Amino acid sequence: MKNKLLLSILLSFIFCLLSSQIRVRLFNEFSPDYAIFTVNSGKYSISNGSGSTIIAGTEAPLVIARVNSKIYVKLRNREAFLGDSVEINGLTGSDNFSLRINAAGTSERNYSGDLKCYSDMETLLLVNTCDIEQYLAGVVKAEGGNGKNEEYFRTQAVIARTYTYKYFNKHIIDRYNLCDDTHCQVYNGLISDSLIINAVQHTSGLVITTPDSLLINSAFHSNCGGETSPSEYAWVTSQTYLIKVTDPYCRNSRNALWNKKISLNDWTDIMIKNGYTGILSDPSVFSFSQAKRVPDYVAGSFSMPLRTIRSAMTLRSSFFSISVDGDSLLLEGRGYGHGVGLCQEGAMMMAMKGFTYQQIIDFYYFGVLIMDIKNAVFLPQNPSSAALGARKGVKSDTN
Repeated sequence: MKNKLLLSILLSFIFCLLSSQIRVRLFNEFSPDYAIFTVNSGKYSISNGSGSTIIAGTEAPLVIARVNSKIYVKLRNREAFLGDSVEINGLTGSDNFSLRINAAGTSERNYSGDLKCYSDMETLLLVNTCDIEQYLAGVVKAEGGNGKNEEYFRTQAVIARTYTYKYFNKHIIDRYNLCDDTHCQVYNGLISDSLIINAVQHTSGLVITTPDSLLINSAFHSNCGGETSPSEYAWVTSQTYLIKVTDPYCRNSRNALWNKKISLNDWTDIMIKNGYTGILSDPSVFSFSQAKRVPDYVAGSFSMPLRTIRSAMTLRSSFFSISVDGDSLLLEGRGYGHGVGLCQEGAMMMAMKGFTYQQIIDFYYFGVLIMDIKNAVFLPQNPSSAALGARKGVKSDTN
């Protein structure tokens, strides 16, 4: 079984390299029961794999619904059928479609390529097979922040492409490659932003590797507060290319500074839950200074990882100092995110100052190479452990 899985992973990666296609689960953070599929251009063949096929154009939307473990398909005023799964394949080579699901807070999104629909885990799964470079443009749009400089977007394109290939088989057990939210990379469909599209095209095929040609974990975050974090501070494991970097470029940016007041009761609750047994009568014991990044919070003889405090307190970063303020503690912090790898607001400023995307990547990732994916070394990964090394995006404060 293990050998078969590794063979499947390897074949999937070879398929990716040869065809430049990727399978992405859409609306991953939701559990839709039905979707409305509308052809925007071209024609699509809709098949249930059991002999029932219809052709759909731009004339009417298609309803796709989960009925128990089956998929129901209905084209307005025309055929309807059930199937274990449904495949919707473009016929003209320039086909694209829009998709809307029954979930609050979602809007219609546009996609190219094909769509497979099936029922699993009591939800309707929607898997889009599309061109990797078009997918990457959508990722850069969703993950790239507020940058307006093409050199910055070229940087983000290379980072996103590196992640895509490194974790290409993250969901292979689930019959697709990546999902479209922060568990993998945020992807909200096709975009029309020419600046981003040009940036992706300019860097086509380029990825970041170690000197041994192995794909790196291309971690990034919103703002490092003037100093990036070694990877072991955030995730325990150490990577030679993810080291501490003094960053002068982000210090005046929007997310460079933050502060937050926390009651002594809330703070001591967290400390006690994590093993603190000291005297609680003197709040000054909790004072803490972090002029430079350190891995642990220290109060007397007690210490705990700052990443644990950040998670428990939902803080913007683990780069902060603490002072007593009456019956509260004042946290004065720097940066936004885990702090590992590329600092987006620093990279934006570097791009504005005329640095190239190669120089920006070299600044934040130590001793790396930029090369065509065809020359990189691929090591099959166990998909069950792939998520352990996966970086999170910055759209929510999960990075």
